[in-house]
Amino acid sequence: MAWDEWEQSKGAATQRQTARMQLNEAGTAGGDGDLVVRQDDLGAVGHEAFVLHGELAKKADIAGVRADKDGAGSTMRAAAALKSHHFTLGSELETTVEMWTSQVKSVLQACGHISNHLDYSKKMHANDDALIAADVRGRTGPLPVSALNDYFK
Repeated sequence: MAWDEWEQSKGAATQRQTARMQLNEAGTAGGDGDLVVRQDDLGAVGHEAFVLHGELAKKADIAGVRADKDGAGSTMRAAAALKSHHFTLGSELETTVEMWTSQVKSVLQACGHISNHLDYSKKMHANDDALIAADVRGRTGPLPVSALNDYFK
């Protein structure tokens, strides 16, 4: 390889490295780029998802409203009555209730997932913070075993 080729290769490698480094820093120009989540924030959002789940479960169930002894709600009984009189609306109402119920279940599942995940995240971040604090305190000297046991609960 001639000296000129070597210099060109080095220059090309430097340009690729510079472009890659610029790409890695994209999006951090406006701030320090750190994601900051406070445990209170996680808890508040998780709590709201939990509350929404409870309210939605109570108030969005149109299939079970005024259920009879067989468990059929008033809307589904109306659909059955319309179908028995050969009204097309009966099967359409039944389909609407089934789709609504499916969608409500999906939203309930999402709320439950959000609530559980944020509760889990809050707990894990608290454990991580405690371990980091223990490590930092331990840098000035060894921690006694009794202090370490506090972080394994």
